[in-house]
Amino acid sequence: NSTSIQEMFRRVSEQFTAMFRRKAFLHWYTGEGMDEMEFTEAESNMNDLVSEYQQYQDATAENDDYEDEEQE
Repeated sequence: NSTSIQEMFRRVSEQFTAMFRRKAFLHWYTGEGMDEMEFTEAESNMNDLVSEYQQYQDATAENDDYEDEEQE
């Protein structure tokens, strides 16, 4: 499994956060019945996803370091 996708998630999250802070295009969605809280939850979910990928990447790096020490 590759954890490189987290960079793309992080970029999308940063762009979303910047637009959401300015409330860009928000009126289109709230006009169709969405609640502003749904966007906050989506942002939180994206941040959680990036954190989870980072944990897997860190764990893989630690395992690689451990295996390198065993081979020496």
